[in-house]
Amino acid sequence: MIEWRGPAPYYFVPVPEQECADIREVAAMATYGWGVIPVEARIGEVAFETSLFPRDGGYLLPLKNAVRKPQGLSEGDDVTVEMTIRL
Repeated sequence: MIEWRGPAPYYFVPVPEQECADIREVAAMATYGWGVIPVEARIGEVAFETSLFPRDGGYLLPLKNAVRKPQGLSEGDDVTVEMTIRL
């Protein structure tokens, strides 16, 4: 997990390259603009809906505090995510 420090901190999980390649195959059908891909995701017992952000040829999964804090996740942690693209 990485932290982006803007006016407010945001946390993201970079999507591994193999999964990015799979996502790119359906991206045109799923995006609702700017290359953003809507997904349903699960980390542990916490399920949530969000959108993947395109970044440097890959994707970032944003994590709200409501998802991150109950799991005790912080910058640098390895995170396992189950994810489904919403078409």
